[in-house]
Amino acid sequence: MSAFRIMEEDLSLNLQEKQAVVAEVGAQVAQAQTIVLAEYRGIGVADITKLRANARQSGVYFHVLKNTLARRAVQGTPFETLGDKMVGPLVYSISSDAVAAAKIVYDFARTNDKLVVKAGSYNGKVLDAAGVNALATVPSKEVLLAQLCGLLQSPVSGLARAIAAVSEQKAGATA
Repeated sequence: MSAFRIMEEDLSLNLQEKQAVVAEVGAQVAQAQTIVLAEYRGIGVADITKLRANARQSGVYFHVLKNTLARRAVQGTPFETLGDKMVGPLVYSISSDAVAAAKIVYDFARTNDKLVVKAGSYNGKVLDAAGVNALATVPSKEVLLAQLCGLLQSPVSGLARAIAAVSEQKAGATA
């Protein structure tokens, strides 16, 4: 038996390990809104470690997976259409937040050209790299809620200022 063949056998997962990976990824996919696929060729260990830490902090499941196992994990889900994009050395970003996975990958890819966004899926639709980047630039839920709150307060505060001005004007006219 050649040395290459021995190494290949040592690196492969047994059936139980494969089933465990599919179950783990399937559990993440079951609660996910977004999946982003990116090619990671040539990225240094320190950079990947930093990216993983950022992903963990944002609640994003970020792992390098065997494509065949990832395809099995998404079978029967809205992300199944992403299966034909699962080719090559990919890192998978999965998040229950609609934009978190896209934002993590997009922000890192802006400063490191070795991470290349390949595809993604949101709301049952497959996205190309431009679609993933557009999704990543959508403001976060908290920012959108703050903007909505400000929009709702604007007419009320304007009305309050107008009433106060009329009140001051009437008080000045009687004095």
